[in-house]
Amino acid sequence: MSGGRAGGREPVGIDELLERVRAGFVRLGPAEAAAARTAGALLVDIRYAELRNRDGLIPGALVVERNELEWRLDPRGSHRAPEAVSHDLRIVVVCDEGYASSLAVASLRQLGLHRATDLIGGFQAWRTAGLPVQT
Repeated sequence: MSGGRAGGREPVGIDELLERVRAGFVRLGPAEAAAARTAGALLVDIRYAELRNRDGLIPGALVVERNELEWRLDPRGSHRAPEAVSHDLRIVVVCDEGYASSLAVASLRQLGLHRATDLIGGFQAWRTAGLPVQT
């Protein structure tokens, strides 16, 4: 008997989960994310509206609330965004500080979006680096 634990595995703390998830992909710093965008990557802002309204937006980023992310970026999904054209699409997920985005990338990679990654430090790192922000 598993003792009520999913799959009989021991529970994992969030820090360990983040470490495991992040070991599966190369994360980008702000300058690397900006260069990836210039090279055709899709920046996807998953911050909730209050943070976007407070701090602004990365110009040209696709805004998709976190709870809709998989449905909007699955190239085979019936509710996909027009930008979700291929499993080969380079996607850089942006949250506020770079934590939720890592978990979102893990989910996107399970959908076959193998080039998905995230921005280290999130939107706050982008802004601190002096990269463009639209208010």
